[in-house]
Amino acid sequence: MTDRTTESAPDEKPKLKEYEGEGITVTFEPRRCLHAAECVHGLPEVFDLSRRPWVLPDAAEAGLVAEVVRRCPSGALRYHPADGSVEHPDAPTTVRRTPSGQLVMRGDLLVTGAYGDRPEARVVLCGCGASGHQPYCDHSGPCAEPDDDVPGQR
Repeated sequence: MTDRTTESAPDEKPKLKEYEGEGITVTFEPRRCLHAAECVHGLPEVFDLSRRPWVLPDAAEAGLVAEVVRRCPSGALRYHPADGSVEHPDAPTTVRRTPSGQLVMRGDLLVTGAYGDRPEARVVLCGCGASGHQPYCDHSGPCAEPDDDVPGQR
């Protein structure tokens, strides 16, 4: 297993941390994480913020790791199975606005932002316009207020 970080220039893709396992690789985009804690609650043996590396993909069966990663509402966590398969987006696509204005989306998405078009399966988009990471929510504006209907939100 490796813990690799892909650094990028400001006009390129955002920084991703890659945690490679035998059966599955998990990637993490720190700027997108909204701390819903679905990962650490779902598989604490794989996702443990108190250790380095904090993600150990081989600490559980690859299918379970994928299932927990799919719970990440922001899409900060993604996975790539060793067999070359990909995450299948939810169908139909769903869009839900939280009381604080975030747009929680799941499905076959193409998000256009500062880094160009990005295919997505799960995102939380900024609905208030204050995010410094547009179009993604970064909790820097009114969206920073916790919503009772978003599990694990600060």
